[in-house]
Amino acid sequence: MSQTDPREELRQLLLQKSVFQGSFTLASGAQSDFYVDARVTTLDPRGAILIGKVGWELLRKTAAELGRKVDAVGGLTMGADPIAVSIGITAQFDNPESALQVFTVRKKVKEHGRQKLIEGNFAKGNSVVVIEDVVTTGGSAIQAIDAIESEGGQVAFVLALVDRQEGGRANIEKRGHKVVSMFTRAELLSARMD
Repeated sequence: MSQTDPREELRQLLLQKSVFQGSFTLASGAQSDFYVDARVTTLDPRGAILIGKVGWELLRKTAAELGRKVDAVGGLTMGADPIAVSIGITAQFDNPESALQVFTVRKKVKEHGRQKLIEGNFAKGNSVVVIEDVVTTGGSAIQAIDAIESEGGQVAFVLALVDRQEGGRANIEKRGHKVVSMFTRAELLSARMD
């Protein structure tokens, strides 16, 4: 494991802690022989540092390619939360003048207080990157996109930790939003065979 290549180190950590092969029932109800328990890596301090580095680099590169400004990162709680915070912290360390903010999208409107659907640092008119831990059907990212757009935000693109390559990317892209991922199922499984 190379300390000089954060992406490769992150891939190894995901393989060690989060990637499982066997028989699993997914949130969608579908059966799969591949499961990613992303939170074991996203909530690991070393994993969080690596996700911040790899995610921030991918975000900057994609935003530049698309010519998009990005004000904030976030997605549907809880899968997106640690990834968004990791990227936000890395952006701040990389450039203390960075204005990149972090938010989270609730699964339903809070019933007390300010009754918000989006918590944290989000404002109408913001251009945001929607974060997703694992894309399967794209449902969580689409739910976040709907909330952001209903609150007056604009989605620059979607950034995922892992794309399971099971149609979710296409579902999101049908909505007009580019999807980039730190890893695909194929990249993770091919690493297992090396």
